[in-house]
Amino acid sequence: MAVSKHSEDSEAMCPYRLVLEHVTSRWGVLVLIVLLERPYRFSELRRAVNAYGGRGVSEKMLAQTLQTLERDGLVHRDAKPVIPPRVDYSLTGLGREAAERVRGLAQWTEDRMSDVERARAAYDERRRTPEEAREIQSRAS
Repeated sequence: MAVSKHSEDSEAMCPYRLVLEHVTSRWGVLVLIVLLERPYRFSELRRAVNAYGGRGVSEKMLAQTLQTLERDGLVHRDAKPVIPPRVDYSLTGLGREAAERVRGLAQWTEDRMSDVERARAAYDERRRTPEEAREIQSRAS
């Protein structure tokens, strides 16, 4: 997600898809959802994102994600000239709109996960060879 020459080339070819990739990236989704709650400092934002489980976001990846979302106009970075330095991250109006939509999709996946799991099991069952089906049946007995 870092801003680079490669992303500039991608942006020129399909800017909509690039923004969609930023918003729906692994860490972009979580950052946007967490920032819906309130503004966060970097370290507390990292802890909040990591609270969602799985492998945690590294400092480098969180910084890159925030930089990219800031460049897209979704995140506001407020650096206060104090010692020690204080930087707060919050959503812009555009970011709040995107975050609410992403949260809706995340909620849908949570609500419909049992349907997805049933569909996956049915698909896997249809794709099994007769030998695999017999082996599974013999293990169950």
